[in-house]
Amino acid sequence: MEITPLDIEGAFVVTPKQFPDPRGLFTEVFKGSEFVKAIGHELTVKQVNCSVSAAGTVRGIHYAEIPPSQAKYVMCPQGAVLDIVIDIREGSPTFGKYETVLLDNVDRRAVYLSEGLGHAFIALEDGSTVMYLCSEPYNPGREHGINPLDPTLAIEWPTVDRAGRPMELLISEKDTAAPSFLEQQAAGMLPNYASARDFVASL
Repeated sequence: MEITPLDIEGAFVVTPKQFPDPRGLFTEVFKGSEFVKAIGHELTVKQVNCSVSAAGTVRGIHYAEIPPSQAKYVMCPQGAVLDIVIDIREGSPTFGKYETVLLDNVDRRAVYLSEGLGHAFIALEDGSTVMYLCSEPYNPGREHGINPLDPTLAIEWPTVDRAGRPMELLISEKDTAAPSFLEQQAAGMLPNYASARDFVASL
């Protein structure tokens, strides 16, 4: 597999090799030795989540407090999603920026985002299935969100699905009611870049 860093520090795209044959195909979606070589530390998986979403479903923006926050290794074994990594770490050179990666059942890429980064995605097809390998279990007292339609972040959400048909956004009440980026910043609720780097360096 090929593991390539994104422009946001701590975020990587993983492109596996696929081995098709008349029965179907085989691929390694995660390999510990390759992960350590590229990232610099192991991924200790403490929880695995799975979501299934209708086209247009937006999940996020979500993040967790440092320490320990929650690193995520995100895959889409069925369907297609546009995965979004947002740098919400105050002091970061790319603070307030985001990057997108298409995850689908064709290229079978994955995204790894380290502790302190924000995460969201939008499903581009009904039944899109996302698997998350998480470094920490869900902790509601330390989990936070930012409204995915926040004008400061200005994420360009797709308006058509995988087949090119018009698509309406489906957002949960919880995510719709989440504070804005500037509100979370003013409240001191955003991760700190230096603290995030120190924590990752300790792994």
